[in-house]
Amino acid sequence: MARVRYGARSEAEIAASRSASSKLPDIWSTGVVAVWESDPDAVAAVLPPPLKPTGRPLVRANISKVDLPGYPLGAGSVAVAAEHGGVQGWYPLVMPMTHERALIGGREVFGEPKKLGEVTVEREGLVVKAALARHGIAFVEVRGAVSESLPLPEPSQKTDFYFKFLPGVDGSGFDAEPVLVHCLRNEKVRKLERITGDIVLRESMYDPIADLPVRSLVEITIGEKTTDQKGKVVERVSAEALLPYIHQRYDDPQQIHDGPPEGSA
Repeated sequence: MARVRYGARSEAEIAASRSASSKLPDIWSTGVVAVWESDPDAVAAVLPPPLKPTGRPLVRANISKVDLPGYPLGAGSVAVAAEHGGVQGWYPLVMPMTHERALIGGREVFGEPKKLGEVTVEREGLVVKAALARHGIAFVEVRGAVSESLPLPEPSQKTDFYFKFLPGVDGSGFDAEPVLVHCLRNEKVRKLERITGDIVLRESMYDPIADLPVRSLVEITIGEKTTDQKGKVVERVSAEALLPYIHQRYDDPQQIHDGPPEGSA
């Protein structure tokens, strides 16, 4: 019988796959990072408990193209500064990916709020333009020109916060207790330049980042970096407390319970 590709994989195949994934080489990306100070009440409003605001209401947009051989990937995120248990990090609200493979792995393993989208990073001489777009709307756009080279930072570790959950099959609540994940990212940078420019936030009903306005621009940079990540579950969280925020994960809140799109019924 010809191999049935949906059939079970052998133990040897599974072991080989695990071994290959543990030996991944450094994968470098070229990315624009824009950080701004926003309205403190707006930043606090998007944080599900037990996450808390930090002393400064920062928002960060990361817009990158990743050099995967034969598999170029656009990857982005928009996150707000947050704190949990004495650890300061970032809580991503949306993470556009250009390929399904990156999307599924991140959502199912870590609980990342990834969605299919368009990610562009363009550079012509000193002029740089980067954007995150979904449904034809570039809801974050960063524009400017390289103004100087910056010293390379030491390798660092950063923390992202994610909530991992599955909506209940009976249409109510969750199938199991949601968990809070700390995702630790080890980052190395080999090139870093400052950009003098601005950030444009456009209205989008799907990605309402415009609700986090730019009160004060902190910095815009473009750089080349490689990152590896490891996640750990640090706490089980109250389903009742998280439910009011799970619409953040979906374009249409009705999708959570397999309901008809808003306005169609």
